[in-house]
Amino acid sequence: MSTENQGKMGVTGIALFTLCAVLVVDTLTASASIGVSAIGWWVLMLVIFVIPYGLITSELSTAYSGEGGIYDWVKEAFNFKWAVRTTWFYWINVGLWMPAVYIMFAGMFAELFMPDLSLWGQIGICIALTWFTIFICNVSADIGVWVTNVGAVLKILVIGSLGIGGFIYSMKHGVANEFSLPAMMPSLDSAVSFLPAIVFNLMGFELVATMTKEMKDVRDMPKAVFLSIGITAFLYIFGTVGILMALPVENIGLVAGLIDTFKTLFGSDALGSAMVYLFGTFALLTLIGNMVSWTMGASRAAAEAAQEGELPAPVAKVSEKGSPVGANNITGMVSTAVIISYAFFAQGNDDLFWSIFAFSSCIFLLPYLFMFPAYLKLRITDGNRERPFKVPGSMGFQYLISIVCFFVIFQAVVLFIFPEALDLEIADWSYTGPVLTGVIATILAGEWILMGALRRKKEQETEGVHKEAQA
Repeated sequence: MSTENQGKMGVTGIALFTLCAVLVVDTLTASASIGVSAIGWWVLMLVIFVIPYGLITSELSTAYSGEGGIYDWVKEAFNFKWAVRTTWFYWINVGLWMPAVYIMFAGMFAELFMPDLSLWGQIGICIALTWFTIFICNVSADIGVWVTNVGAVLKILVIGSLGIGGFIYSMKHGVANEFSLPAMMPSLDSAVSFLPAIVFNLMGFELVATMTKEMKDVRDMPKAVFLSIGITAFLYIFGTVGILMALPVENIGLVAGLIDTFKTLFGSDALGSAMVYLFGTFALLTLIGNMVSWTMGASRAAAEAAQEGELPAPVAKVSEKGSPVGANNITGMVSTAVIISYAFFAQGNDDLFWSIFAFSSCIFLLPYLFMFPAYLKLRITDGNRERPFKVPGSMGFQYLISIVCFFVIFQAVVLFIFPEALDLEIADWSYTGPVLTGVIATILAGEWILMGALRRKKEQETEGVHKEAQA
């Protein structure tokens, strides 16, 4: 092995990093809340969306291997403006999503260890975890990658225990829900409002493109992406089945659902309680690993964009070890502000978790509405570029998979904002209003960021013209 590649990630390391980014425990209860038909939805999404998405990601990652990831691809395909919008959404969503994840952490922690913990006690935990995450990301990429690898292993243990425990429980006590073939088929029932959670759970395979400098060989990326896709799909379905075998669908809570499932699976005796505490703690640690992996990837992309003048200068600040401390710290500030705001409006953990989660998820999904058209554009305008991995099939097939992927993302955004849309019901504006307002405000903030970027670009061009004139 050359000294240049020592300490860098191979297929297993890349797959673990990707697995930790994509595999999320916090929304597993949301997908289980769909009911037994969630199994059919998982399989359908795997076939029509995840496999094409993985193929497209593998081609773009190996052909355009800069650390900007999705930002680089959109910039290459379209123009400066769309690149700025993409990186703004991709980066800022982490600061908006982190509160939802740590609100769930605090709720689960209280359920496990401190049932009487006050709201402000939970808020304190959320803020402390936010800055602990930022600290890990600021120290070095090596520590961050180590944390994400541990997080990936713990996720496998947690979800595996749900699946295995669910099967053992059902053998002793019977299943809590009907698992007939008709029941497992995709259906648009009353829980369809949670359907976007399945799409969200399957996003993020492209995040590894921001780690190309940490890889031994960028050509390993397709192997790693599809290894993580296979493991991710299996674990999601396995974990969902385990929860549904143990808990009636109407009893699955978004925040406390995991702990409730562990309590049902392991029982209330001394050994059972110890197992609940152990796996509950594992589940809590996976939430930290998830936020570390996303903060690392999104902040690197943002820092690269800021160095090009496409985001404000403070975002570009990088430490001596190469960590994007400017982007990381601003992410922490945004998360803290949202968490404190949550404290003043809190009513119920489940409702507020879902509202903040839906809002941040919409922002998270917006860049993918640019990514799939970018893939098509680059195939057409830059078809002669060397592609270490190339999606097989004709251009007609490339159009088909890109359009299907685009549509899947689009419907998820719509359903996050208007969960009643498929039932043709009137929107519940007490829920839709705040989510839609947050999305619009974030888009408008992005346009303000874009105006500043355009001004900086014009100043740079003017300065370049002056220098040429003086020469």
